[in-house]
Amino acid sequence: SNVGNAGFSYEERGKMTELLACGFLDTFRELYPDRAGVYTWWSYLYHSRSSNAGWRIDYFLISERLRGRLRDSIVCSEVQGSDHCPVELILSD
Repeated sequence: SNVGNAGFSYEERGKMTELLACGFLDTFRELYPDRAGVYTWWSYLYHSRSSNAGWRIDYFLISERLRGRLRDSIVCSEVQGSDHCPVELILSD
């Protein structure tokens, strides 16, 4: 289990839970609640990216008042060059 490791500590998970409880929305989960296997970070160890054994640790959080402007939240997993991939947020005017 990853629990207790950096990126998955009780403190980090607790703070994320607090943000969501304050009314912030995880834009990706708001639009794609059931999508699995989508990650934004892969360890360089064990060639984790090639087997898609990653974590989703890069987020766009928005306030409830922006919910109606949310159009898309994209994980650009095909972009390489780092152990993270870019994430993109699209809001309407």
